[in-house]
Amino acid sequence: MEFGPELLELARIYTEQGLEIARGWLFSPAAWSQFGVLLAAFLIALFLSRRIRPWLARNLAPPEEREGPLDKIRRFLLALLPLMTPLLAYGLTGLGENVTREIFGSGAVIAFGQRVFLFLAARIFVREIIQDPMIKLLGRYVLIPVAALYVVGLLEPAMTKLDETVIPLGNLSFSVLFALRFLVVAGVIFWLGRWSNEQSAQFLKGQQEMRPAMRELTAKAVEIAIFGVAFLLVMNIMGINLTSLAVLGGAIGVGLGFGLQKIASNFISGLILLLEGQATVGDYVELDGGEAGTIVKMTARAAILETFDGRWIVVPNEDFITTRVVNYSDSGSANRYEAPFSVSYDTDINTVPAIIEAAVSSHPRVLDAPYPPDCELRGFGDSGVDFAVEFWVEGLDDGPNKFTSDILFLIWNALKDNGIEIPYPHRKVELTGTLDTRPG
Repeated sequence: MEFGPELLELARIYTEQGLEIARGWLFSPAAWSQFGVLLAAFLIALFLSRRIRPWLARNLAPPEEREGPLDKIRRFLLALLPLMTPLLAYGLTGLGENVTREIFGSGAVIAFGQRVFLFLAARIFVREIIQDPMIKLLGRYVLIPVAALYVVGLLEPAMTKLDETVIPLGNLSFSVLFALRFLVVAGVIFWLGRWSNEQSAQFLKGQQEMRPAMRELTAKAVEIAIFGVAFLLVMNIMGINLTSLAVLGGAIGVGLGFGLQKIASNFISGLILLLEGQATVGDYVELDGGEAGTIVKMTARAAILETFDGRWIVVPNEDFITTRVVNYSDSGSANRYEAPFSVSYDTDINTVPAIIEAAVSSHPRVLDAPYPPDCELRGFGDSGVDFAVEFWVEGLDDGPNKFTSDILFLIWNALKDNGIEIPYPHRKVELTGTLDTRPG
């Protein structure tokens, strides 16, 4: 008998059995009493949850700005509140089951009702509580169908059938049940690994006493360790012999030696960058190729630079090792800039440096160390005397900071307040010879 007709025959048999059980319950006083217990348990659970849930929500909700371990546990418990009604109903029916078994000697209807309440809890858990897309997908297509089969008592026959259905794959073969178990176990373990990695990354970001490069290196090492352990756990739980992966490991080694040279080079370059700390997240860098921006993320393959106009540039880690890199940040060191200007030849230029240096020093972001503002005479131009003022600031003169623009405004106002003229180009035209005024 083929798989399709056999499945239809099994469905027919179980349907007839279900109808027979339903007819028996319909005319049984014990069954009706158990239905009453189920209804009463559900109504009581609904009443209690409506009274208790608002109180729990008020007392469990932590302030939004707090992110401590206890606050995370409180938020987790708060997210589980939608399960209160079906779980309370499940517990109350357990008490009613003991009473009905003592009176009528049967509790099959209540046992069925308890399975229904568990199914409702699983459905609420998947729809309202799970937020991760991968886990929600597993819950929707694995947990809810399994719970539905459990309700109608078909879970064990279905698992037996799936275990007997073998999928051939070359020299390998495995059952459908094994494949489903593998997907569930691998999905849950790698989800836990990702969650653990996020928590460890947040913890490491809060360790301000560590150098940024060391924080990034530690985070990468923890990530590799977590997912490596997750992989080994999945292989061990599913009973897969790791020695059978030796051929795969050899193939990967050959691939790294030929087709994946750049990937291996960038990965090693990334480790060197993190170890040396010469360029890390938050630094503003400029490469030989002209790429410039703030490093917002460093991955195993490349660094992500964000320019001041909001664009992201992906730069391979190897470029930081093999080319010249200018690091403007260097862990927040000061940078020097200059603002050029000119004054008229009618000005007493000996008074200009003191006026300009005082004006520039009034800017709140201009530093006195390593050097205070310094106004220098640069030359005698065609239209005026050329000066430039050098100043030091903490940060970069671009993006959110426009230091040179602010300094030029201060220079303009200082020169105007002291009656010093800012020149503009003049052209003197001389005509030589006599003007011919004869007509025609």
